[in-house]
Amino acid sequence: MALRWFLATVHLWALGIGLGAVWVRARVLSGRLDADALRRAFAADTWWAVAAALWISTGLWRLFGSVEKGTDYYLSNHVFLTKMALLVGILAMEVRPMLTLRRWRKEVAAGATPDLAAAGRIARISRAQALLVILMVAAATAMARGIGGR
Repeated sequence: MALRWFLATVHLWALGIGLGAVWVRARVLSGRLDADALRRAFAADTWWAVAAALWISTGLWRLFGSVEKGTDYYLSNHVFLTKMALLVGILAMEVRPMLTLRRWRKEVAAGATPDLAAAGRIARISRAQALLVILMVAAATAMARGIGGR
């Protein structure tokens, strides 16, 4: 019982961390980009990565660790499958921002000024990811109430 509670708690903490981080990343990259703004964008991006690690690790543990309803329940639930499709969408959308921000970090660390032309696109992607996170929450609350199962 304590493990179930702990995993669910950390999974929900990741929601707050991730939604806040991706939203801050979008806001910062939508504005004036000076050195301070880039530091804030990099920090938000790091928290977004922390949230992803928490979501994925606790989610996999809950799915395959026999601590919740069981793997069969989840894999036969169409709402769960929708939630996973949303997650895959978020991860697919993250490839370009991740690579771009990684390059920018290296350039800033080397004392160079990165080409920030992609900032607006990353901000738009981040806002779309925030929306998908919100839809994932809706799916999770539906699952918690038994919706989507057979």
